[in-house]
This record gives sequence, structure tokens and C-alpha cells, in this order.
Amino acid sequence: MVLLYFIAAFAVIVPAVAGPLLAYGPGRRLARGRLAAKTHQAVAGLVVTLGRPMTALVFVLFWAAVIVAVFWPVGILAHRLENVIDWPVLLWVTDRRSPGFEDFNWWYTALGDRDPLKIVVVVAAVLFAPFWRKRFWIPLVAILASFPLEQYVQAILAGMVNRGHPPTGLGSYPSGGIARVVMTFGAIALFIALTWKLRRRWHVLLGTVVLIMATYEGYSRIYTQKHWLTDVISGLLFGPALFLGYALAVGILAGRYPRPVPPPAAAEAEVPVEAAPAAAPVVSATAP
Repeated sequence: MVLLYFIAAFAVIVPAVAGPLLAYGPGRRLARGRLAAKTHQAVAGLVVTLGRPMTALVFVLFWAAVIVAVFWPVGILAHRLENVIDWPVLLWVTDRRSPGFEDFNWWYTALGDRDPLKIVVVVAAVLFAPFWRKRFWIPLVAILASFPLEQYVQAILAGMVNRGHPPTGLGSYPSGGIARVVMTFGAIALFIALTWKLRRRWHVLLGTVVLIMATYEGYSRIYTQKHWLTDVISGLLFGPALFLGYALAVGILAGRYPRPVPPPAAAEAEVPVEAAPAAAPVVSATAP
């Protein structure tokens, strides 16, 4: 039982430390790498051709297809590891749960359920809309779209892998609760960063808070035995991966990615300088 408390603390401390390290380390290098440059170039070309709304839609659909292609074989692998990893973990947790801590985890894990997050998404979209004035439709569309995007991509993967669920819960692959926490609160953090000018450290803090929430959501799903361990691990990868594409699509829609290139300054018209009149020759008088 004590070990479960230690793992719970671990589920909070690790993302709290890893979030800033990832943001200032691999995250910064990735943003400056060749792949990011190629993506920037391709998206810029699409924006010129299709416009920002259509480019954002095409990009998010493309990203969703990539996520499905990547996480389908991961799900098959997770299914094959069920007897090796998932069942031993499930039985180990069953023997060590405590009633008081279990009540807390049941309360927390409800954070990732669909019904409460539907309310959060609607309220967030309505609250952000006035701050965007004439472009009020951007937070309305983008924040509301985060929910069905996660739901349908996760449902496609669950149907393709079709691995079932633990006998103690109905959770499927990958953990939708974790992904919903990432997408919903990640969208809120994203629009906080887009709406107000904040320093980079505040962006990192917002992302770290979302990461902590998602990681503990995963722990609570294991503790309450709603998911297999491999479902949770996959959800912790699936949620941020899907959110990355969503965030880029929102940046495209909002005009933040790729950043608009200012038009070249018009060449200053050259003002012709009138030539000064030639001086009259001076004839010196000579004495007769």
C-alpha cells in the first residue's frame, strides 16, 4: 500500500520536473530542426494556396491520419503484452488498494470522463470568444473541435485494435480519459497563451500543469482499475501527440503559424536633384 502512495507522488513529481526539461531541451531543438523547417515551408505554401481555415482543416485531418497509422501497431503490441504486463499489474494493485485513497482516485479519475469535460469545453469556448473580438469564431470553433477530434480518433484506434478492456472497467485502448484531459486543458492553456502576451516561462508552466494533470489521470485509471497499464502508457503518448497537431492547426487558423511575412518595404522614390545652373564664365579685363 505504501508503494502505491510512492507511485502516486512519482506521477506528480516526474512530469513537474520533466515538463520544463523537455520544453527547454528537446522541445527547443525540435522546433529549430530540419523537420520543423520543412513543415513550416510546406504549411506556408498551403496557406498561400488554400487560405488559413482550409489549411488548418487539411493539416489536422492529415495529422489525425498519421496518429492512427502510428498508434495502430502500438495497440497491437500492447494487446500482445496483456498477459505479460497488464494482468500482473492489475492483480498487484487489487491486493494493495486502501478505501480512503481509492475514494480520492475515483473522484479524480472522473476529471477525464466525457460529461464533465463537455461542460468545460463549452464554457471555455464561450469565455474566450469575447477576447478575440471580430475573430470570436476562432476560439469557439477551435476549442469546441478539440473534444470530437480526440473522441473520434480514439474511437477509430479502439475499433482497429479491438483489445477489449479489464474485467474491472470499460476502458479501451488508448486511454481516452488521459487524452481528453490533455486535449481539453491543453486547448485552454493554448488559448491563454494566444490571447495574452506571456513570457515563455509561463507557457512552459501551463504545459507542465497539463502534463501533471494527465499523468495523475493515468495513475488514477490504473488505481481504479478502469484501464490496463499499457492503455495508460499509450494514452500518455497518444494525448500529447494528438495535441501537438491540434495546436499547430490552431496556430495556422489564428495566423500565428507560420508567422505572416511582412510585405517588402516599397523602394523609396528617388527625388531627382535639379542640376545647378552652370556658372557664367568670368572674363577678365585686360589693360589696353
